[in-house]
Amino acid sequence: VQLQASGGGLVQAGGSLRLSCAASRRTFYHMGWFRQAPGKEREFVVAISWSGDSAYYADFVKGRFTISRDNAKNTVYLQMNSLKPEDTAVYYCAAAKNTIVVVTTKEYDYWGQGTQVTVSS
Repeated sequence: VQLQASGGGLVQAGGSLRLSCAASRRTFYHMGWFRQAPGKEREFVVAISWSGDSAYYADFVKGRFTISRDNAKNTVYLQMNSLKPEDTAVYYCAAAKNTIVVVTTKEYDYWGQGTQVTVSS
């Protein structure tokens, strides 16, 4: 499956962005968002089960980011509110064939190309 991430951009601190990740076909995979800032390792942000009924958030985004999915459109969304300069990174979506929702990069099987999010102070 191919993943296409979009929706990144430049926003002021406190602002919002919504990222989208479109899959090339219908899947029953769990989906996740990761991010990578310059000079840092890629880190887990949030994941959602294939059905959309459960989600797991990194502590640093709880209460600010919301993940959702529309399986009819083969698309996962990441609504990001109250953005901070430290949220600046390239955001990647990924799909996992695992039977449970996973949070480490090595457990994801497919990756999108990334979309840049820049938050100015």
